[in-house]
Amino acid sequence: MASRRGVASTVIRIFLASLAVGLVLSVLNITPQRLLSSVGGTAEQIFEIGVSAVEWAVPFVLVGAVVVIPLWLLRLVWRAARNRKA
Repeated sequence: MASRRGVASTVIRIFLASLAVGLVLSVLNITPQRLLSSVGGTAEQIFEIGVSAVEWAVPFVLVGAVVVIPLWLLRLVWRAARNRKA
């Protein structure tokens, strides 16, 4: 029961915060369309940064995997063999 009160309280707080921010943006004559178009460009830039970070990291991950995966497999086999003896 306490969990439902917590969820209800959170929903009410989010509603009131959204109402307050919406009123302030309305007074500043900021429309949802203009706000979303400016955020869209930012989201695209963030995506491009993420893609370039992945492109940078993939070669290093692959080189590391050449060493790490065989060691992990050896450890797995070693543990299996040790557990059979016990």
